[in-house]
Amino acid sequence: MPDSRPDGIHAFPPRPESIFPMKLNPSAPPIHSPQPAAGPVLRPGVTCWRTERAGRVAVLVDGADYFVAARAAMEKAQHSILLVGWDVDPRMRLDPHSPETLGRFLARLMRSRPGLHVRALKWDMPFPIALDHPHEPLERWNRNTGRRLNARLDGELPVGAAQHQKILVIDDALAFCGGIDFSFDRWDTSEHRDDDPRRRCPDGEPYGPRHDVMMMVDGDAAQALAELARERWRCATGEALEPCPPPSLAPLAHDPWPDCPLRDCSHPVLTDAVIGVSRTVPATDDSPAIRESEALTFAAIAAAERTIYLENQYFASARVASALARRLAEPDGPEVVVVVSMESPSWFDRMAMDTPRSVALRCLREADRFGRLRAMTPVTEQGAPVIVHSKVVAVDGRLLRIGSSNLNNRSMGYDTECDLTIEAPEEDGPERDRAADAITGVRNRLLAEHMGIDQDRLEAELRETGSLIAAIDRLCRQSGRRLVDLPATDPSLTEQAFAALRIADPDDPDEAWAPWKRLPAPPRSALRVAAAALLTVGLAAGAWGVVRAVRNGERGR
Repeated sequence: MPDSRPDGIHAFPPRPESIFPMKLNPSAPPIHSPQPAAGPVLRPGVTCWRTERAGRVAVLVDGADYFVAARAAMEKAQHSILLVGWDVDPRMRLDPHSPETLGRFLARLMRSRPGLHVRALKWDMPFPIALDHPHEPLERWNRNTGRRLNARLDGELPVGAAQHQKILVIDDALAFCGGIDFSFDRWDTSEHRDDDPRRRCPDGEPYGPRHDVMMMVDGDAAQALAELARERWRCATGEALEPCPPPSLAPLAHDPWPDCPLRDCSHPVLTDAVIGVSRTVPATDDSPAIRESEALTFAAIAAAERTIYLENQYFASARVASALARRLAEPDGPEVVVVVSMESPSWFDRMAMDTPRSVALRCLREADRFGRLRAMTPVTEQGAPVIVHSKVVAVDGRLLRIGSSNLNNRSMGYDTECDLTIEAPEEDGPERDRAADAITGVRNRLLAEHMGIDQDRLEAELRETGSLIAAIDRLCRQSGRRLVDLPATDPSLTEQAFAALRIADPDDPDEAWAPWKRLPAPPRSALRVAAAALLTVGLAAGAWGVVRAVRNGERGR
């Protein structure tokens, strides 16, 4: 795949020359800051599939609020509920105070509405992942619920690739997209309380605090997500679903926007907004790869002027780290704030994702010659780690992306992903101001949650200092809920080599089962050193051979 597009947008930087992160020379002259990328970041066919209007846009923070909104919306469904996820577990409960499971809730809705069809698509997880997220509850639910429920496993991907999109579509009129699956360990409030008894798995085992984010849209943007979800269903099952009747043809006005006490639902963050829909779909024998989310990531980094805010489950991509490092090396480049988990919850993810993360963060720290980097992690009131599962990119007041894409290699071209993006218009005016306020408002809300402070207090500090990092440093608490710095570790050579091989984190299907393809070509300087070493060894061996021959000849005389 080319490194740049015909229209001049750089979709992603070239693969790094070395398996180890770059090291900046402190005595080197500063890198002159380039002009921010001209034109919009969202470009259909490059950084997004398409852009569509949404009458209302809401951002739902953490599982408790998402499940309240999703339940209220599904209760208004008339024709179709379509769930597409990494996991769909009918045993989970949308409300921990109620004994009703997701499976029973949806079965009850179908009994009360003869025209309602429910379809659920879950990734056909391989062993050993399926041990923690078994398929049997979904398959049993499918057998026992009736013909208007169709719950299926998605195994129609390249071997090892995951169905990672998280989409809920209701009547093709309302859609949710982000980082939250309908799984048993996703519920949590924004308080992230220590030892909250409501955080329980189906077997009664507790799970830890968890942070995540979803976006909710209606209008043409929801119809675009419906089309995308139907296409994933067709690829997985072979069944082509018909679109729902448009709302204009309904006998009565039908609006599935949730009626619930959540402020996010009654006061959308934005109205009449343009939404970009970006995808990742791996290449198959029949179709080329779709890598719009990857192109969007690098275009957003290039476009930043003042701040780049990243929340993500993983930070394992060497190319993302290199792109950020180049911006940090500019004397007047943007501030970069990265919020991730202290460590991944599973041993496998700690091996596959946290090891390359330590290498990527070292790359950023070495590039941070002007003190514009903060890499942090949230903790609870008692100092316990909060699992960060969200996938958020916020650039200045210009762009906000929420979706399923992680900052790792898999999300660039190996797994299926879907992201929604708000971009402020380029033209000055009220619409641009509203979008910019919404973008920075969501970013500040997320930061304030992590820091355990009021959003108003953070925004007052931002106005006074004019710097996101200065505000964080001033308001950072020493105890209680807060953000703490990620420990600065020095990865060993073994860890660096492990990161370079990208175990369980390939970039595309072609290299998935060929780890040697993941090793980049050595730089020319390394080739010169290797050639010089081989030449020296060769000359020394030749000279020693001549000396030995002369000595043997003298002995033979």
